[in-house]
Amino acid sequence: MGPGQAKANGIALEARDLRKVYHRGSEDIVAVDGVSLTILRGEFISFVGPSGSGKTTLINLLGCLDNATSGSLKIGGRTVFDGRKSLSEGELTKIRRQVFGYIFQKFYLVPTLTVIENVLLPYAFYKKAEAPADPMDILRFLGLDNRASHRPSELSGGEMQRVAIARALINKPEILLADEPTGNLDTKRSEEIGGVLRRLNESEGLTVLLVTHNPSLARIARRTVVLRDGKIAD
Repeated sequence: MGPGQAKANGIALEARDLRKVYHRGSEDIVAVDGVSLTILRGEFISFVGPSGSGKTTLINLLGCLDNATSGSLKIGGRTVFDGRKSLSEGELTKIRRQVFGYIFQKFYLVPTLTVIENVLLPYAFYKKAEAPADPMDILRFLGLDNRASHRPSELSGGEMQRVAIARALINKPEILLADEPTGNLDTKRSEEIGGVLRRLNESEGLTVLLVTHNPSLARIARRTVVLRDGKIAD
């Protein structure tokens, strides 16, 4: 399929002493507390921990969806954040679009668009110099080629999440961030999505970062990072 054949070796992400502090009135809430983490290209890592442990906040920091309060972050060797200095919003937007594919618990499909139109939607807002991945090739890989002209209301929950995955792949990302991708799915559909993520990692070389409360889903990753109170526990 080739959505974004990542390089086999090298460091994809490197975080050092990342902290994220939210200020609510006179109270400081430390969501991520001094996390240091090196992620190699082609890794599949699950982030687990109780609610409020900082999993989603950390993945948002690593995926450039939020800015850290302090610490440093490098993506592919490039410094994105160091101390209190960050790349410009324009540069961060380019990294989000060129490096990452995002999958969330909610599918965020446009109900009036067909499956293939939903998949191509990111490309409509951002045209790379090179062509996007072939949407039908991606849909075929995900077993959705016979659903290309359907609308979201005609799909099952598992199919809608696979459409969301296809949309995340259209710009040929190197790193796939999945935040509770099976949170709205039953056990069978959760296993189905887990299988898709594993195949994308093993056969396409994508680096996959997965946040989940589901122990069975977490076990498909090659490495597990446990978070408690904003820190890596083990």
